[in-house]
Amino acid sequence: MKIVISNPENGKSYQKELEATQAKTLYGKKLKETVKGDTIGMTGYELVITGGSDKQGFPMRADMHGTNRKKLLLTGGTGYKPKERGIRKRKSVRGNTVSEEIAQINFKVVKTGKDGLDKILGKVEDKPKAEEKKEEKPKAEEKPKEEKTEEKPKEEKKE
Repeated sequence: MKIVISNPENGKSYQKELEATQAKTLYGKKLKETVKGDTIGMTGYELVITGGSDKQGFPMRADMHGTNRKKLLLTGGTGYKPKERGIRKRKSVRGNTVSEEIAQINFKVVKTGKDGLDKILGKVEDKPKAEEKKEEKPKAEEKPKEEKTEEKPKEEKKE
């Protein structure tokens, strides 16, 4: 099971692959529930489950109880974003409880521990910021190609 941890203090997100024994400690937890970081190898941290998806990519929805997947008639929210107001659509979503079918869980840091997340998890995934956009190098001005017009000798018509 993969977990994605976002840190609102610095705006960075981190990914970690959990072992089977660590993943089993999360089974039965629901969305918006706090989890101690000790269970997943992050001592001193407290995390809140903010979302997730199952092995086929269907998102977890907070207002649907249970662990199973159902087709709901949605007007918006997690799992469906209508382009116009008033549009409804039947979409498959997963329940709000973590089970063995869940492939990814998203967390948000509520309480930080002694060690930094960079030290514990190692991998950093930066969010793109407007300030850090790559500066484009000005292209060398291209000279317009000169059109070569060759004058063809006019043929005289014989009558």
